[in-house]
Amino acid sequence: MRLPHTAGCRETETAPIGAALAVQDISKSFRIDRGQSLLALHGINFTATAGEFFAVVGPSGCGKSTLLRIIAGLESSDTGHVTIAGRTPAETTVDHQLGVAFQDHALLPWLSVADNIALPYRLAGLDPDRARVAALARLVGLADFVAARPRQLSGGMRQRVSIARAMVLKPVLLLLDEPFGALDLVTRRTLNLEMQKIWSALGTTAMLITHSVDEAVQFGNRVFVMAARPGRFFAEFPVPLPRPRDRAMMASALFIEIVQRIAQALDEATAASTGISSAS
Repeated sequence: MRLPHTAGCRETETAPIGAALAVQDISKSFRIDRGQSLLALHGINFTATAGEFFAVVGPSGCGKSTLLRIIAGLESSDTGHVTIAGRTPAETTVDHQLGVAFQDHALLPWLSVADNIALPYRLAGLDPDRARVAALARLVGLADFVAARPRQLSGGMRQRVSIARAMVLKPVLLLLDEPFGALDLVTRRTLNLEMQKIWSALGTTAMLITHSVDEAVQFGNRVFVMAARPGRFFAEFPVPLPRPRDRAMMASALFIEIVQRIAQALDEATAASTGISSAS
């Protein structure tokens, strides 16, 4: 089966009505030594529909995390704009409708699992919905650990708390920046399967930044490949695989074909960024 992909990934300048996420003509430069500047991102355009899970892969330093931070409103762009369900990132954040989970779980060590999950309620000046906190603890497999402190948890369990915390206020957009990157392979594979169940149960629009092509294909409805210098979208791949995408699915010929094609595009993107042939 031949899988289509779109090079460049440039979309129209007008966001479709009802788009859950629209990123339009985003460029970003950083000032470096001696007054010089580095063009980190250039001309990034894409949209996502409500309930879509998409993944972004690319070589180190291509601007993946910078793009996520711009979408989250943690960085400003030089050109273009981002809308989340028709609102700016700042408006979405003020309304507590944006969830973010990073590689560093950033749990508060003096709080229990339940209180860490409930923290966004307190930051928003709201009374915690304890029923929802308990439901999320069950969903991420920590119902028996709600009274535990982070030091009493494994790395994988801490990341589950972080993801539950990011989802507790029912965000319209969930941003995941290498949330499993610091975990051992066995734990990472287990959490990949569990995270799919969590996302399927909640149906939140989600963006995953990852270095793992297998992980991107396991999660994504679409996978974007980025190139660097400057950071830009190099190719886009649909992932026409049924869910759940379990270990049997990951061993299928179609899954392997998609991974191989994206890996080839990633090699080409890296070669385009560095000038080093992917065949070398």
